[in-house]
Amino acid sequence: MTADLSTHPLIQHYLTILRDRSTEASEFRRCCKCITEVIMVEAAKLLNIDAIQVQTPLEIADGAKLSPGVVFVPILRAGLGMLDPAMGIIPGSSVGYIGMERDEATAEAKCYYAKMPDLSASTQVFVLDPMLATGGSAAQCVEQIKAKGAKNVNMVCIIAAPEGIAAFEEAHPDVSIVAGKIDRELNDQKYILPGLGDFGDRLFNTS
Repeated sequence: MTADLSTHPLIQHYLTILRDRSTEASEFRRCCKCITEVIMVEAAKLLNIDAIQVQTPLEIADGAKLSPGVVFVPILRAGLGMLDPAMGIIPGSSVGYIGMERDEATAEAKCYYAKMPDLSASTQVFVLDPMLATGGSAAQCVEQIKAKGAKNVNMVCIIAAPEGIAAFEEAHPDVSIVAGKIDRELNDQKYILPGLGDFGDRLFNTS
């Protein structure tokens, strides 16, 4: 299942700034933070809650708290830009890291680093990657996460290509995707169109 949030006014606003090639790195980072917060509020609908009671100044009231065991896994390096705002929405979460490197000749990804908390006790795992292009990196990442015992895994991205969504859903039909916007297509070099360029380079002001 894929949720496309592109009709949300804030998604439209911040994504336009992210797309603009004249946007400076500092503003790009700020808008990455803001758009991630909006997307995570939607993704948080997948969370579990536990019923509790609290004492108000007047009486006891029924309430709820988030179930423990939420884990964020940013895909290095671009996913790091989504981590802090995601943690701000769901504080107290654990964090794992996966480093995926794209072979520019084949457009295929390979893992060069992985460090995870205990995922067997996790209630929800959110993989953070701003761009779902071919779906290869995300699919490999989720495969590793499942191998470490995670049962409920979700993919959170800012933009996604239809080709990447199709490939990812074929590999992991049980994983939900929450995307800020589904873009038109991939070009011959497997970059998203209209896209927003190399997210990591623009986030960290590198080339």
